Amino acid sequence: MATKVIYFSIGGCEEQAEFRSDDSSDDVRDIFRAAAEAGPNDILKLYNRKGSIINISPKLTENTPDSRYKLEVVAAHCTDANIAAQLGFDIGAIENRLQHLERNILTDSGETPKLVYDMKQKVEHFREKLESVEHLSWLGLFKDISSGTSLQPFWNKKNSAVRRSAEVNKRVFEKFIKMTHVQVTDEVRQYLRKPTFDNWQWDDSEMLILLRQMYIDLGFIAKFNIEISVLEQWLFEIYRGYNQVPFHNFKHCFMVTQMMYGLTWLLDLPTILDDIDVLILITSAICHDLDHPGYNNAYQINARTELAMRYNDISPLENHHCSKAFEILEKNHANIFRNLPLETFKKVREGMIKCVLATDMAKHSDILNSFKAIIPNKDFTNKEHKSLVMMILMKVSDISNEARPMEVAEPWIDCLLQEFFNQLLQILVKVADISNEARPMEVAEPWLDCLLQE
Repeated sequence: MATKVIYFSIGGCEEQAEFRSDDSSDDVRDIFRAAAEAGPNDILKLYNRKGSIINISPKLTENTPDSRYKLEVVAAHCTDANIAAQLGFDIGAIENRLQHLERNILTDSGETPKLVYDMKQKVEHFREKLESVEHLSWLGLFKDISSGTSLQPFWNKKNSAVRRSAEVNKRVFEKFIKMTHVQVTDEVRQYLRKPTFDNWQWDDSEMLILLRQMYIDLGFIAKFNIEISVLEQWLFEIYRGYNQVPFHNFKHCFMVTQMMYGLTWLLDLPTILDDIDVLILITSAICHDLDHPGYNNAYQINARTELAMRYNDISPLENHHCSKAFEILEKNHANIFRNLPLETFKKVREGMIKCVLATDMAKHSDILNSFKAIIPNKDFTNKEHKSLVMMILMKVSDISNEARPMEVAEPWIDCLLQEFFNQLLQILVKVADISNEARPMEVAEPWLDCLLQE
């Protein structure tokens, strides 16, 4: 029987395996297990060049050194000693004790009591979660979304750095990419569509995975020819573009997008709007506060910051967010729109600019009044009407925390107050210098106005 040679990589190292077509599947898997230095209970996954999972068996299609497969050790069996240590108990021991108890009861009464049966079912369900590749998606054991809020104070007051370090970004990116090889459960995908979604249970890498899943579940990948690797790079560039400020940070970006995503399913937006409009809404939500410095437009204008000067005091922050969004899209490796026809891209750009600029609260009354005026005769074939609806959806998503459960919304209030407090401190520093006779009053006066606005 002919010998097969399979080329693959594991952990950045190039390897090759040789076996005969009549070898058993177990023998072939043992060869790959040895190459990965994996234990007998570890789960192996083999990917082809397209990123699809392929079966490790004697039927593997031969390849070349230029078309190597990729081998990964995804997780260990739940009876593994390391996992038992992380859990704090040995699930195998619990099962053995239950079996022993069941045997003793059967000997005495001849049947298994419902209580023991229910306990066995719960332990078995827990084991399935631990061993399921789907539930190992969070690079730990599993995330039980039914357990309620697990508040994580986001704002570390000791960390005054606005930008994350390269080391932090690298860790987030590596974890994110590692998790892309694992399927998100149906349970999580359905939960992601609900307004009760609790962001405090998820870390940054996990939220990147969930944003990625939104584009997949809405069919954007096929409809707009978005390459999945480019989507991942774009999402990471977006993540890097958000600063470590108390409120207008990446978590806020995620929550606004999650609400927009939930509204998309709740209102069945694809039946009302065009697919390209839904793409504009989701993408605008992700980009809407890029590079927010933690100081609002009133501060920008009164401080005569570079942004205020650049945009002539007209929505300086929102214009900046738009600019940063398209700056990222100028990077070819992160341009999710690079396969769109030019005219379609122009429509996307126009729509995103309108949606992001609509988040300026200075325009709130004008937009709301215009929207109210079209309600009696709304017409989704009318470009102006559709544009107003999209702007309202954007605004609703942006200020949607108040519509969430109290345990989810309340920590966001703390974050917002912290950001306002930081800004107020800066204003007080400026106002304190009003008594300086050498300083022109026309310079100090705007800071008094700014303080009164706060």
